[in-house]
Amino acid sequence: MTVAAVIVAGGSGLRAGGEKPKQYQLIGGRPVIWWTLKAFLDHPGIAHVQPVIGEGHEAMFAESVEGLQLPPAVIGGATRQESCRIGVEAVGRHRPAKVLIHDAARPFAARDLISHVIAWLDRYPAVVPGMPVAETLKFAPGGVVSRTVDRAGMWTAQTPQGFSYEPIAAAHRKAAADAAANLTDDASVAEHAGIVISMIPGRHDNRKLTTAEDIEMADREMTSRNLANLPDIRTGQGIDIHPFEAGHSVTLCGVPISHNMKLKGHSDADAAMHALTDAILGTIGEGDIGTHFPPSDPQWKGAPSRIFLEKAMALLEARSGLLANVDITILAEAPKVAPHVQAMKAFLGPLLRLTPDRIAIKATTMEGLGAIGRKEGIMAFAVATVRLP
Repeated sequence: MTVAAVIVAGGSGLRAGGEKPKQYQLIGGRPVIWWTLKAFLDHPGIAHVQPVIGEGHEAMFAESVEGLQLPPAVIGGATRQESCRIGVEAVGRHRPAKVLIHDAARPFAARDLISHVIAWLDRYPAVVPGMPVAETLKFAPGGVVSRTVDRAGMWTAQTPQGFSYEPIAAAHRKAAADAAANLTDDASVAEHAGIVISMIPGRHDNRKLTTAEDIEMADREMTSRNLANLPDIRTGQGIDIHPFEAGHSVTLCGVPISHNMKLKGHSDADAAMHALTDAILGTIGEGDIGTHFPPSDPQWKGAPSRIFLEKAMALLEARSGLLANVDITILAEAPKVAPHVQAMKAFLGPLLRLTPDRIAIKATTMEGLGAIGRKEGIMAFAVATVRLP
């Protein structure tokens, strides 16, 4: 029986703070949505995974799901309910017998939980994982306690929520036709249509990320999980230097900085990123930039250095390795680097699969000593620590 999964990622995620919606923020070196989608793509019982994203999120989504084999995302509606209906309709072309609907902001959906939902759909037309309420419940409108609520039989609802396909598709159409627009989850849509729903035990770690604190905790947990099975710790170093020539800006860690000179080189001469690339290559014994991108090859003339860094990361990931942290030191009399450090971290983070606290970028001068002290160029040092199986 074909099973499809609809992953709903249309929200703005404002309560989590940050420059991006929560589903596109990094945890464990990848966007939240990447982990969520991968959990369902990797499940052997799911044949089709359909993302539903917000209008205007197309570029963020494309960048965030790099490396995952997915159908084109569909654009959701103004509410979660409408986005779910659009997603359910989108998977109809596959004629699934069952459909799971899951929040993109729940990246810890375990395989056994997904399997349990799928299996339980053989008994009921709708299945919702959740947790029995253990705390005392108070009804407190306006913040003042009115009464204690009996918690017997009370559950909190999680996702993925599973349904027989045709009944939930019809239920969503009925809710839309009835203008029942305040239904907070798909189980509510099923209730509105009179569908019998079974509750099954969820998992405590299958929480929905909502606040900035949730994102921070999820990052620590996901990073810890990723590194736990990678006991081989290695360190590599890289050094690069480029002289100045006539120009108007220098590029360091992918960020253009206004200056009365530019760095001379066959590519964009980003000394900091070159040093970092060599450091990563050094951890896996893969030579240096020149090994993979010979300066004698004209195709690399003026090339952005992110190409070199992406190659090093691809080689590391081909070995199932992960970066643990990087440390970059830039030696330059000018231009000033410190004002651009946050922009550099923002540029490097997605490329390295690292959060900002695992990227160190420092700058110092040579106190007027040597070629760097005479403002003839810039030198960069980098150290990378990786974990391998």
